[in-house]
Amino acid sequence: MKVGLAQIRPHLGNVAKNIEIHKQMIKQAKEEGVELLIFPELSLMGYNLLDLTYDVACTVDSEEVQEIISESKGIDIAFGIVERSPDHILYNSAIYASYGNIQYVHRKVYLPTYGMFDEARYFGRGEKIRAFDTRFGRVGMLVCEDMWHPSAPYLLAQDRAELLIVLANSPARGVHAKGLGTQDSWDLILTSQAQFYGMCIACTQRVGTEDGVTFFGNSTAVDPFGDTLVQGPLFEESLVTFDVDLDMVQRARFTTPILRDENTDLVVRELTRIQQHRRGE
Repeated sequence: MKVGLAQIRPHLGNVAKNIEIHKQMIKQAKEEGVELLIFPELSLMGYNLLDLTYDVACTVDSEEVQEIISESKGIDIAFGIVERSPDHILYNSAIYASYGNIQYVHRKVYLPTYGMFDEARYFGRGEKIRAFDTRFGRVGMLVCEDMWHPSAPYLLAQDRAELLIVLANSPARGVHAKGLGTQDSWDLILTSQAQFYGMCIACTQRVGTEDGVTFFGNSTAVDPFGDTLVQGPLFEESLVTFDVDLDMVQRARFTTPILRDENTDLVVRELTRIQQHRRGE
């Protein structure tokens, strides 16, 4: 399959403009034979929304969201929105669309509240981490900070995900002689998790600047052996494409059978013990 990482520069709070950016990138991706196109976190709204968050929020059935979903004919699309739930809670959500329909919605579970981040002030926390079936195979989705918690890719691997999609908005921090500190951190996380669990991982990062915060791009795909397949440029908009054969997952898991040997009963038992101890039970 051919996958595209849509490394775009969203306009903060301008949903109409961002819809056009999405459509242009989808058109380009189709022309290049891309079968799955992945946008960054909150791609339809921009990231640092603050008090604009409620103003731009929409339901998964809204006209704005459905306009992008309708483009998923002949190409699967993963993109990010501020989702307003029926009970009026806002979520930082990722949508996977295929054949003109929503196939899955992942609500970001881990909301950072350190450094420049204050997501928990505006968003509710997702309560599920689950894989789902697509026409390409079994897929899992995470949103940015989710990937920094080892339990998240672990759960998706145990749920038989072969491809892990990560929608991210990571700011550029820690400049040094070899590059960016955040870039190094993401490279380490993606390559190690792919190798641990024998999964392909495709991570799309955005570019651009919002209120003095600069996002660095460098969207990355890693094969299930932990080798980098492709990386996007720093600070530039780009459609980054790569070919992946999910049969590699089978070979990787046979060669290094970490998932096969994992003792989930032990993990559940010990986590239950730890949780009970923390509760004083």
